[in-house]
Amino acid sequence: MRALQLVADRQLRTVELDPPPAPGPGEAQLAIQVVALNHIDVWGWRGMAFAKRKMPLVIGAEASGIVLAIGAGVSNVLPGQLVSIYGARICGLCHQCRAGRDNLCEHVSGVHGFHLDGFAQERMNIPARQLVPAPPGCDAVGAALAPVTFGTVEHMLFDNARLQPGETILVHAGGSGIGTAAIQLAKKHGATVITTVGSDAKIEPARALGADHVINYRSDRFEGVVRKLTKKKGVDVVFEHVGADTWAGSMLCMKRGGRLVTCGSTSGVSTQINLMQLFQQQLKLFGSFGCRMENMADAMEKMGRGLVSPVVDTCIGFDGIDAALSRMEGRDVFGKIVLDVASDSPAR
Repeated sequence: MRALQLVADRQLRTVELDPPPAPGPGEAQLAIQVVALNHIDVWGWRGMAFAKRKMPLVIGAEASGIVLAIGAGVSNVLPGQLVSIYGARICGLCHQCRAGRDNLCEHVSGVHGFHLDGFAQERMNIPARQLVPAPPGCDAVGAALAPVTFGTVEHMLFDNARLQPGETILVHAGGSGIGTAAIQLAKKHGATVITTVGSDAKIEPARALGADHVINYRSDRFEGVVRKLTKKKGVDVVFEHVGADTWAGSMLCMKRGGRLVTCGSTSGVSTQINLMQLFQQQLKLFGSFGCRMENMADAMEKMGRGLVSPVVDTCIGFDGIDAALSRMEGRDVFGKIVLDVASDSPAR
């Protein structure tokens, strides 16, 4: 079977690996369908690993698959089912896992595609506890985007920021994968959505997703525009994942008692905070990483009902991976780049 391996910084190769054996107890064997690329793939590709890892390493942190076989004791999935794959290797036994707070697992052993072999391979065995069945109406692309793209946003908006209908939200980088998801989920929830984009070409696509106001942050200071749009009151929620470049402006965009939720730092990991602004305005800051498996199920249910849809910039095969990661690094995308493992396979 084929797999995409990272062999050194910025060096990927397609290799032939032995197919996995029959699944063991508690495992399921999957035929991987679609892998969705994320900035975590870019970080790993250019050497920004936050933990020791052993190369070669199969890439891919977000994917869907078809269950081919199950091992003894597996009852949550059946052969033939389309499933979404949770990207972290959680223990399933600790207090947090048993309470459904999967992203707070006390014994997580790594993230697939970053610390552990990822999903860009045609077959793999995986603990069945990491699988969430896709509902009717949710296809392989939607299931692939549930763990990171939509699940992360569900967790940020509804578990952490507690976004309410009628509130106003500022979504940064509305053309990114999670930005396109956040616009849709916030709008369907009844919020007024302001979003930023990096070029005029992304303005109309962002509006088509439901954004009420779109700001090109390269030509306008977004914080000034937001203050004008909200008549100097500010927004209830800021959806932040850019980092240092937007942090100070994001703080200025919040109304008194506003909430900022962040899951990323693509423009830098360090910034400064005005503490007087923080406590005088009674602002609330939430750090958010990953999601709960329940968030994945909720996202796929909304996709199945047609309330939200994956936004795909490009669908690639194995040979398109280097160009895809370069485009993501340069932010030259609107939505997601997905790797169609199933249809790209010469065995099918």
